[in-house]
Parts: sequence; structure tokens; C-alpha cells
Amino acid sequence: MAQSTQKLGLLLFLFVFGFTSIQAEKATNSNIKSEKGNYSAYLFVYFTGNRIAEEQIRFALSDDGYNYKALNNNQPVISSKAISLTGGVRDPHILRGIDGKTFYMVATDMVSANGWDSNRGMVLLKSNNLTDWTSTAINIPTAFPEFNDIDRVWAPQTIYDPSVGKYMVYFSMKKKGTDYDKIYYSYANKDFTALETTPKQLFYSPDGKSCIDGDIVFANGKYHLFFKTEGHGNGIKKAVSDKLTGDWVLQDKYLQQTTDPVEGAGVFKLNNSNSWILMYDVYTRGRYQFTKSDDLENFKVIDQNVSMDFHPRHGTVLPITAKEAEQLKAKWLTADQVLESAHSSLLNKINIVVDTTTKKVTFPVKTSTNLSSFNPEFDAFPGVTIKPAKKADFSKGPVQYTVKIKGKIPETYQIEVVKNHNPVLNGYYADPEVLYAEKTGKFYIYPTSDGFTNWSGNYFKCFSSDNLVDWKDEGVIIQLGKDVTWADRNAWAPCIVEKKIDGVYKYFYYFTAAQKIGVAVADNPNGPFIDSGKPLLDKRPDGVNRGQVIDPDVFTDPATNKSYLYWGNGFMAGAELNDDMTSIKPETTTILKPDKSFREGTYVFFRKGIYYFMWSEDDTRSENYQVRYGVASSPLGKILIPKENLVIAKNKEAGIYGTGHNSVLQIPGKDEWYIVYHRFNYPKGIKMGDAAGFNREVCIDKMEFNADESIKQVIPTHKGVDPVSLK
Repeated sequence: MAQSTQKLGLLLFLFVFGFTSIQAEKATNSNIKSEKGNYSAYLFVYFTGNRIAEEQIRFALSDDGYNYKALNNNQPVISSKAISLTGGVRDPHILRGIDGKTFYMVATDMVSANGWDSNRGMVLLKSNNLTDWTSTAINIPTAFPEFNDIDRVWAPQTIYDPSVGKYMVYFSMKKKGTDYDKIYYSYANKDFTALETTPKQLFYSPDGKSCIDGDIVFANGKYHLFFKTEGHGNGIKKAVSDKLTGDWVLQDKYLQQTTDPVEGAGVFKLNNSNSWILMYDVYTRGRYQFTKSDDLENFKVIDQNVSMDFHPRHGTVLPITAKEAEQLKAKWLTADQVLESAHSSLLNKINIVVDTTTKKVTFPVKTSTNLSSFNPEFDAFPGVTIKPAKKADFSKGPVQYTVKIKGKIPETYQIEVVKNHNPVLNGYYADPEVLYAEKTGKFYIYPTSDGFTNWSGNYFKCFSSDNLVDWKDEGVIIQLGKDVTWADRNAWAPCIVEKKIDGVYKYFYYFTAAQKIGVAVADNPNGPFIDSGKPLLDKRPDGVNRGQVIDPDVFTDPATNKSYLYWGNGFMAGAELNDDMTSIKPETTTILKPDKSFREGTYVFFRKGIYYFMWSEDDTRSENYQVRYGVASSPLGKILIPKENLVIAKNKEAGIYGTGHNSVLQIPGKDEWYIVYHRFNYPKGIKMGDAAGFNREVCIDKMEFNADESIKQVIPTHKGVDPVSLK
């Protein structure tokens, strides 16, 4: 009898364990079928930044889990002010309910401008259709007075707990004083309007340091908890357990595939696949990274397959059905977004101009484009039709396109295709240095790689051209942290000089890294470049107590063949270089004094016996960033300021702003000159706020002189310059 009872108990245990495992798998497996059909698309829920306008919930869609398009023109789909106590929300997490048709979302109730220890709660949201949401703001100390001593509540997420038949909300929380962040959990009530159980500790880091941003998935009969090691590595680790609320076993290794700090792990399974995606916010670089795994243990970077037309912060992805995707598009997808999805390789995609008032779209294309037979190649959206569907003749002017989104009235736009030459580089780049190389007979541009939040790029590229119009990407020539051992961040504002030494061409490349100046050497203008192994300049000159050691410029005096290096932000310094070109003569260091308009970006050139000194005024994030100049009688001489000394400034009528940090090119053997500079991205930069200052693009316009050798003010253009022939 006892033996039979034991067998019965074992069978009952196996039944219950198997049932709960199946239920857990059903609740978390993204490949299950809901009553609405197979999952065939993905909804990305995210926020975008640390300003209150960015601390709002946004949605994006993907058909394949790799390529995402923002809905509602990347504007909020839910007002933070309407749902939160603080006026802002961050870290949104979305979950499909066990019934397959109810959706649950949670978010941190927080405005970062009030401080990282300023929030005490979260927002719970619920929906039956993904477009209409009810919400409740939860203040933890108010709901649970025993937690009135907490500093913060961060990054809540939700998972169904089949053992109790309830939705568990888990989040990191820190008590005041010397405590560190731990992950807690509480169960939501049936209506998902409150937390009905006192928070309990779910997980803490065994090393006694903070852990935040928990994300739990169920796979292969186990729960996998991904979390961030806050303040001691800032990476992603994982713990595993057979049950949801305890017995977590830490796998003490980092899973992120980058050396940069990351946060906000989000794990989801690809539809109709056994592969998982682990994505995370590389927050110091202003970008996301996607990795892929078949076992949730080993992850491989797949960034080359991923695209987004927005810059997300800490979000999550939910697999959805085609019908659900259509409902989202009917609510938030617009005809102009459909047209802006054009992705032909001939397009300068970041410069597409959409005017919803006049119903006009302008597509800037490469000069090689055949306008009589051009296909913009729009993205395919379920429930969306575009006519004409493929190629059209743009050679005679604009072409009429009609967009029909299911559930909406068709809209018609006029699409114009133009062959502007500005920007000259396709993508985000800034601080351009231009060189004509005698060795190759080609032009080269060496820019700052831009598009990274707070100028956090860590590599330099090179571009070459035969005519100043068509530019070839020569690839990365220096990677900080790899090619440069003494710095791994803030790759800014390079310059280069070609020198013939003992009959052999050498290229000396000066660059900013981690607010220091380095130098690398190559035998060819496109590298490979070998770093000197240490900074050339790493502190301010004597007597200078403010500003940054950045923005080098190198100039060789044609009168003496001596080379000089200039640098500084907030101050302008110059010094003669030694013959080795990798060190300066300290005794020649001079603090040059243009006028109060000087900010940064010195550039020196020589013409008709005059040494021209150029610099940038104002802040690169300002629409009024512009170039001024002075003149001198020697490379380190006193700078005289002409009465009219503005070289280039914004062209408001053309929508061109932030024109600055330039270099200058003289066509060999001719008194023909060009200014190479950066501007805000057109057309979106002027609406980006401070972000415009790290989403810049490189342009070229002609520069001319008056009869008295003063520089004529350059009016920046979209047209740019015509091809230049050196033959």
C-alpha cells in the first residue's frame, strides 16, 4: 500500500510538473499559435533617451525580427503624462497573456532629469488589441509602507507563473544607504491594476553588488534570468532555475559580445525557428546590438543583418500575428512613412525629404542613377499597396505615387528624384579633413565617424575620389582599443599630411582619442596606419587652464617645408613638428589668440604670401555653428581679424544648419579652392535638438577670394560642386 501510494505520488508529481512546464512554455514560447493565427511579425516597444520628450513609449514593427520600422513617425504612442506619476516612463516590457489575446505592459515611472534615485514605482498597462491601453501607476512605498525607505524602482517586467496562475511582476529595487540593487517580485491582481502581494526578493548578485534589468524566458524546461551587473562590469549575465521564484544558479560569465558597457537585455525567440535573439542597449555608444543563439549559452553578433530607422533605448520585442500587425499599421503607420521606407542602394536614404503638407517627397540619388528607369524599392508592409509598384520614369519630373493602407483612405504624393552632390559621403560623418595625395593622384577625406550619442564613436574611416563627387569607402583605418592601445573612446577630428622623406611618400595621421592627440603613420593614404603607441599630446599647454586637447590640424609651410601642428578647444595652440613628424618641439609651443569667437577646429592654409587661420565658432550642437578666419604673416605669428571674417554659416532658406569644422582643398597647380565642412543632417537635424550635434554629414562647396585676398562668404548648398578633373 505504501509502495502504491509512493507510485501514485510520483505520477501525480510528474503530471503536475509536466503540466506546469507545458503551461510555462506556452506562456513564454514565441512560436505558439494564438487564436488569431501564426506569429509572423514582431513589435518592438522602446523609449529613446533621457529627455522627458524621449521618456515615452514608442512602437516599431518588423517582419523578420531583424529590420524594424518605427510607427507613428517615431513619436510616442502613449502619453507618459497621462499614465505616470512622474511624467515620464522608461524601460517598457510587453508580454502576451496566457489566453493569447490579452497584452500586458510595464514600465519604469521615472524622469531621469530628476535624478537616478528619484523614482519609487512603475506603470502597469493592459490591452486587448495593442492599440488601446488602460493603465495604473504604482508607487511602491504607498502600496507597501514597509518599503518606504527605497531609493529607486527600475525596469519592471512581467511573466506568467503557472504554479499560481498569476502574472508575476519583477523589478530591481534599492533601499537607501549602503544597500545595492536586488531583483524583487510581486503578483499582480486579476485586472492588472495593482500588485497584490508584498514584494519579495527574487535574485541578488552573490558578490554583493547591484543587479538590474532582469529579463526571464522559459526554455528547455528551465527559467533563464538575464540581468545587468550594474556598477561592476556593466554587462549581461544569466542565472538558471527549475522554478520561477527561487533556487537560481548563477552562470558567472558575461554574455554580451562587446567590451562596451551594456544594459537592458531583451530576449525573444524568432518565429518558426529554434533560434533566440539577445539584444541590449550599448548605451555609451548610442546604439543597440543584436546577438543570436540556438542554446541561450553562446551568442554571435548579427548587427550586419539588423536595421532600425530610430535609436531605441532599453526595450523589448513581442512576436505578433499578421492581423495584429495590420491593426497597428492602421492605427499608427502613415503614408509618408511608407514612402520614406524606400531603400534603393542608389538613394541617400538619410536625406529623403517628406513634406506632408504639400504631399511631396524628394529622393536624393547618386549621380550614376538612371532617372528614366528608377525603382525606389519600398519596404513591403502587409496590408499596404503602392502604385506604381516598381520602376518609373523620373527624367521628365515628379511622378505621382498612391499609398493605400488597409483601413485608411488612400493618399497620393508627388515624388521627385534629384542628383545633389551634398552631402558627399553617404552616412553620418563630421570634422572632415581633405587631402590631395601626389602619390595616387586622388582626393581623400578623413572624417569623424558620427551618428553615435555624445560623440562616442571609436573608429576612423577613409574615403577616396577621382573627382570630389563620387567617393569610395576605403573602410576603417584605425580602431581605438585595437589599433590604439592607449585609448578606446571618442575618436574625433583627424588630420593628415603627405610628406616625401628620402624620396618616399609617408602619411602622418593625427587624431583625437579620449581627449588626447595621437599620431599614426602609413605608406599609403588609405593605410594601413600604425599608431605610435602613445599620445603625442595629453595635457593642456602651460598657462592654459581650460578647454580640451582635441582637434589637431597639420600644416606644412611651402616657404620652408617645416610642418606645424595646431590643436585645442577653448584655446588655440600651435607648435613646430620635429623632422620625425611624430613629436613636437616643445620650445616652439605658442598660444595663438584669434578672438573670442574661437571655439575649436583650427585649420591653416597658405595662399599668395598669406597664412589663413580658420576656426569654428559656437557649439557643434548649435544651428549657428559656423566658420570664421584670420590672417598672419607666419605659421605661429599674430593673427589679425578682418572686419568681415565669416567664411560659412547656416543657410536657413535651404534648411542647412550647423556648418562648421572645416578643411580646405586647393586643386593642384590652380588657384581653385574648396571648403569641406560638416552640417546637421538634412532634413531632420534641425528637429533633433542636441542630437543634431552628433548626427552630421560632410559637404563640399567652392571657396573664392576677393581682389584684396579676403575670403568671400560661402553660401552652403545642396547642389555642391561639379566633378573636378585633374587631367
